[in-house]
Amino acid sequence: MWTACLCLSCRRLSVQRLRTLQQKKEAQAKASRRDIATLIERGKIETARLKVETIINEDIHVELLELMELYCELLLARFGLLDQNTREPDPGVIEGVSCIIHAAPRTELKELHILRDILMHKYGREFSLAVMENKDGCVSKRVISKLSVETPPPALVDAYLREIAKAYGVPWSIPGEPDSLQSAEIEEEPNDVEKPEDTKEMGTQATSVTAPAPSPSPAPVEDEFELLAKRFAQLKKR
Repeated sequence: MWTACLCLSCRRLSVQRLRTLQQKKEAQAKASRRDIATLIERGKIETARLKVETIINEDIHVELLELMELYCELLLARFGLLDQNTREPDPGVIEGVSCIIHAAPRTELKELHILRDILMHKYGREFSLAVMENKDGCVSKRVISKLSVETPPPALVDAYLREIAKAYGVPWSIPGEPDSLQSAEIEEEPNDVEKPEDTKEMGTQATSVTAPAPSPSPAPVEDEFELLAKRFAQLKKR
């Protein structure tokens, strides 16, 4: 039976419990990220990937809880539209009612389940079945996307690993991408290290606009290279 006071209390309790649950899951995710950073540091990348997949699914579930909280607050703000004696929800609350009826079973909140039962009792079996089957796309696409169970794509897992490693100062780069750590080491090369004379001359020749100066005498390294090339050519003739 529809009771306005019971419905209001269930929605208020649902909002409070949703916020508490989100905070709890965020704290758990923070601890898991710290563990993943330790695994990356120890070189256990495959184990870290599995844990990252769990974190991604938990993040998606937290986003679902945030949407449920938003819809509960919407129904609280528009309770006058919800308390009308109609067999179908008012257009101003139909999205919130549909999403709660459809998605509440995928959450672990008893208060949200009770609110769902109250809404289903108010609007009847036919409307409730249509919402549960998502006929005519009555449930928000955002909610549907949070309910889909899929393995996270490797690119997303790599992005999570990279951000976690960066946040905890662990050196790691995505396989196949340019090694940013090597480029950083090159940039941090000490200035007091003298470069070879031939490298300096090549740099000045590349940037010079005037005619090139007479080529210097071959360095000993170049002579040795020519000798090796001649020996290799002779070996090929045999």
